[in-house]
Amino acid sequence: MKRNKYYEKVIAHYVSNWGNPFSENRWNKGPVHDLDKNFHILEFELTETRNMWTYATCGMSALSDLHPVELHLFSEDRDEGLVELLTIVAHYHNTAQKLDLGHTANFGRSWKKDSKCTYGLISLPYLDGPNVENLKLGEGKSVGFYWLIPVTEKEAIFKKDHGIEALENKFEQKQFNYLNPERSSVI
Repeated sequence: MKRNKYYEKVIAHYVSNWGNPFSENRWNKGPVHDLDKNFHILEFELTETRNMWTYATCGMSALSDLHPVELHLFSEDRDEGLVELLTIVAHYHNTAQKLDLGHTANFGRSWKKDSKCTYGLISLPYLDGPNVENLKLGEGKSVGFYWLIPVTEKEAIFKKDHGIEALENKFEQKQFNYLNPERSSVI
């Protein structure tokens, strides 16, 4: 499948930060026809230096968007459900409301099996830093690569009422485990 330069740059950006191996996945159920035909989720395997699976959108935004955004999340294990979850979020971004840093997205279901985390917080990629956060495309255009942190409804409400910094401070104080789907709310 021939891809445009935007997709190729997004893939190269991820690979330059997380390396190989990775696979390309596409969720083929539901209204995925609303997404670009090249849209897919990259799945980065565990490595010696990275002890978690990483799932990342590729083509959630388009180069023509005012502020292109791509999202990633982490998992202790390989989980095809996260391909579906990121596809749901990308669909919302493309058909309902553009998402950006500091926003929350309602997943409409649990992040994983019995998790109380049913929302995602779009945060800076603290684990990877500024190398992952921005990709300059030229002509003053850049892509924001953000971490989608699964959060509980209480945490999403707290963020709305008190701001993202207050919620992130709570995460830090409680030393929450972002990989644990069974974690308790920090609120």
